[in-house]
Amino acid sequence: MSSKELPIFDKSGKEIGTFSVDPSAIANRISAQLLHDAVVMYRSNLRQGSAKSKTRAEVQGHKKKMYRQKGTGNARAGSLRSGVRRGGGHIFAKQPRDWSYRLPRKALQVATRMAVASKINDSQITLIDALSADAPKTKEVAAVLKALSIQETVLVAVESYDVNLYKSFRNIDGVRILPISEINAYEVLRPKRLLMTKAALEKFIDSVPQRLTETQS
Repeated sequence: MSSKELPIFDKSGKEIGTFSVDPSAIANRISAQLLHDAVVMYRSNLRQGSAKSKTRAEVQGHKKKMYRQKGTGNARAGSLRSGVRRGGGHIFAKQPRDWSYRLPRKALQVATRMAVASKINDSQITLIDALSADAPKTKEVAAVLKALSIQETVLVAVESYDVNLYKSFRNIDGVRILPISEINAYEVLRPKRLLMTKAALEKFIDSVPQRLTETQS
């Protein structure tokens, strides 16, 4: 991987400079398997696990034998609540369960860096000099997205949490905003585009372990 010159835009969509970044300094390689494992984990952790169906012990009905064992011409039958009868319980009933699990912390950190590096390699990242809001104004941030020609789903990554920016972006469909400290591989890969402030990208690059950057140099 070689260094890329990313254009920096202002709120009006005007290019005001460039930012040089080497994707290999963020992640020395892109592992599709690790990214897949990370995304599967994050999606699994979102599952409620509340699916439930009744067993034969939980459905309504008496326990008395339906009819005598022999002499009726019918197949022998016991419980009215049997799973083979209408209204009976499920034979393999679903039970609530916890679907969550965790990959190693360092593996998830590497996956996040790989996801950002892949966005840079695929030219799916837009840099803006700064983002701020004095008050929650959805109209203003929507105008910024329009000026930057961002019409697809997008993750907006900012340096730190800003309640006014959060309230401004949250009403726009397909847009999610997070501080750079809370992004992960799933949040980066899910939208088609990544919008980052220059300060957020610099903070993210500074968080890359020093031994990784030394290895690349």
